[in-house]
Amino acid sequence: MVQVCLNGPRTAADGTAVPLTPESMADSAAEAVAAGATDIHVHPKTPCGRDTLSPRVLAETLSAIRARVSVPVGVTTGAWAEPDPAARLERIRGWTVLPDHASVNWHEPGAEEVAALLLDLGVGVEAGIWSGTDGAERFAASPSGPEVLRVLAEVTDTGPSSAVDSARGLLSGLGDAHGRPVLLHGEDGGAWPVLRLAGELGLATRVGVEDALRLPTGRPAGSNAELVAAGLVEYEAGRRGARRGR
Repeated sequence: MVQVCLNGPRTAADGTAVPLTPESMADSAAEAVAAGATDIHVHPKTPCGRDTLSPRVLAETLSAIRARVSVPVGVTTGAWAEPDPAARLERIRGWTVLPDHASVNWHEPGAEEVAALLLDLGVGVEAGIWSGTDGAERFAASPSGPEVLRVLAEVTDTGPSSAVDSARGLLSGLGDAHGRPVLLHGEDGGAWPVLRLAGELGLATRVGVEDALRLPTGRPAGSNAELVAAGLVEYEAGRRGARRGR
């Protein structure tokens, strides 16, 4: 499975490849799916480009994307979109259109409560476990762990030469991850090395403007579709490398 992460917390300052409106997110999603993406992760935005958990904005964004694609669509519940845990729960309770899944960063305050609420609503939970945090330890002890849809193993080390070691350390810390599927991905300078490692290990992965603004060649990416197409090539290269090593 290759998920496309359409925008993340990036803004217009990061370039024209970042979709910020429901219409541009829907266009980008459709192009990415045509390029081979099988799942979508998106950050709904306010008119000024800030991540939000607003029920109205979420409904507009999900409806626009679903009108163009038939693959699952997920959203963020990152604390930066609503720092107060109680207010975050209230926002989610107000959602009138539900995503197929939502990411929950396990190192953030209120993660257990957010995950439990999403599960009660019938929304799949992607457990975001970031390297460099205590997320793996918290997740190992979580009563919701066996119920999550999958684990997002997020490598925050952006060093091209060190991200793979950080990824292996993160996976080791996750252990059996409650038996849930693992999606491994990196960001910025570490995005492509970690994506190739995901291919080598046969894990799901993701790629898109949230994680990388440049292609493996170093050229700026013009779209999420371009990143997905390149990601599939890199993923297959990782798989071929693993087969040669057997």
